[in-house]
Amino acid sequence: MLGAFANAFRTPDLRRKLLFVLLIVTIFRLGSQVPTPGVNVANVQACLSDVESNGLYQLVNLFSGGALLQLTIFALGIMPYITASIILQLLVVVIPRLEALKKEGQSGQTKITQYTRYLTLGLALLQATGIVALARSGNLLQGCTRDLLHSDNTSTFLTMVLTMTAGTAVIMWLGELITDRGIGNGMSILIFTQVVATFPGSLWQVQVTQGWWVFGIVMVIGLILVAAVIFIEQAQRRIPVQYARRMVGRKMFGGSSTYIPLKVNQAGIIPVIFASSLLYLPAMALQFNQTSSSPVITFINTYLVGGDHPLYMAIYFALIIFFTYFYVSITFNPTEVADNMKKYGGFIPGIRAGKPTEDYLSYVLSRITFPGALYLGLISLVPLIAFALINANQNFPFGGTSILIMVGVALDTVKQIESQLQQRNYEGFLR
Repeated sequence: MLGAFANAFRTPDLRRKLLFVLLIVTIFRLGSQVPTPGVNVANVQACLSDVESNGLYQLVNLFSGGALLQLTIFALGIMPYITASIILQLLVVVIPRLEALKKEGQSGQTKITQYTRYLTLGLALLQATGIVALARSGNLLQGCTRDLLHSDNTSTFLTMVLTMTAGTAVIMWLGELITDRGIGNGMSILIFTQVVATFPGSLWQVQVTQGWWVFGIVMVIGLILVAAVIFIEQAQRRIPVQYARRMVGRKMFGGSSTYIPLKVNQAGIIPVIFASSLLYLPAMALQFNQTSSSPVITFINTYLVGGDHPLYMAIYFALIIFFTYFYVSITFNPTEVADNMKKYGGFIPGIRAGKPTEDYLSYVLSRITFPGALYLGLISLVPLIAFALINANQNFPFGGTSILIMVGVALDTVKQIESQLQQRNYEGFLR
């Protein structure tokens, strides 16, 4: 990995792209430190030092690099865009019009991207309204009695909401700039930046609270987890596909061999986000009704808020398994793949075209999805188990969403750098 970056900096055009990415990342991090107009910065910092980060906003705060609880202009981070992208992917399967747009190629994908932007701004407006309302009422940081805002009038409220929503639009623009003029996927790199921004602080917090021995054990376990995540993320089942020869005019076409790569972790990080978001809904509802003595409220407060209860872990694990199968089923369609293979004269050796090919692909996909779902569930339970055993911060550095993002984005970016290096330094057969 380090060799790839060193070689990239020796190539002038790649060096310009990498420096451009670093410039955008720097601007992005600076925006994550600038407070929104109307925020009492001194009181916010005092509250953050007095109380622990609320686990209710753990996922959103992770994707904002810690900017959410500081109420900065980039407080929402990249989370509205991620949510909008997931919703559009689900709607493509449900709404025929969107499915037709997806099949139109580049022009249809451009329209879907535009819809994603609009939905992102709508979600950002809703999230900003909820966060500013909680800060205004004093419920954003539990246990803090200080005023987080200089004034609670309507003009300050609207200014903060519009500023955070505009910050989300700027983040989308920065991500598209990286994609167009830099290296890698812009949104993924921005997510990687925000996760890495909280990593050193979370790691050092383990040393401060638990000592050097626990810190050393955490580092060793972390390296093992990184190696395991790299192994699983790279693992795939290659289904061989043979294309028959066909005569078109006087030319012979086909006869080539290829394969369909089915990854063990076909769903990526999406099931973890789905499960986390679903489990946050009861806790979020509890925020607005804390004085009630209802048995349902008591149950939620006892089992679904802390994150360290075995019932919470079991529900979280089961939801990840369910959403893994659900997301794989809507993103990979064996019927469509089998029809396309049959249309272009392709077949799997030993398997008849048509329905047998569809059944075979479904069988293989269900077999490899099971270990992928178990892998996601176990990795996601690491921070919860650490929180229960050593009382670590819920933003535990190794495990869960953070390690999946860091390893996945780093691997994809390095692959793109190496592919561009091979294009510029191809030596051929003769040296």
